[in-house]
Amino acid sequence: FNVNTSADDERERRGNSGVYLQQRYELQILDSFGVAAQDYTAADCGSLYRLRKPDQLVSRPVGEWQTFDLAFRAARFRGDEKVEPARITVLHNGVRIHDDVAIARKTGAGMAEGPEPRPIRLQGHHNRVRFRNVWVLELELGP
Repeated sequence: FNVNTSADDERERRGNSGVYLQQRYELQILDSFGVAAQDYTAADCGSLYRLRKPDQLVSRPVGEWQTFDLAFRAARFRGDEKVEPARITVLHNGVRIHDDVAIARKTGAGMAEGPEPRPIRLQGHHNRVRFRNVWVLELELGP
């Protein structure tokens, strides 16, 4: 992904986008380059939106291509009862920022959790963000 320069002073309006897994869990995309560690929030780039900040801050400047490599496992259900949370590992620009993290609930404006699979969605948030080389691979995880 690549976020473009914005003149907006409000951080969440600069390059705001995201990757929605199952339309439930958002991995935030934002122009967060140069944000000090003490000011970084769970709404900055690489965060599980409003749920968890990344373990490391590795955002690049606007205009530079960045990468997310995700390994995601959906929540597990018996009937309509959730028995295990969704889990995610994320590398941002080749650096592990989330390591097999349990996702306790949906994030932000995500859809309610449920047993049915849902698609991946690249969020449009009225910001100029470009994407390229999007790959989706299904992994065999067993029971």
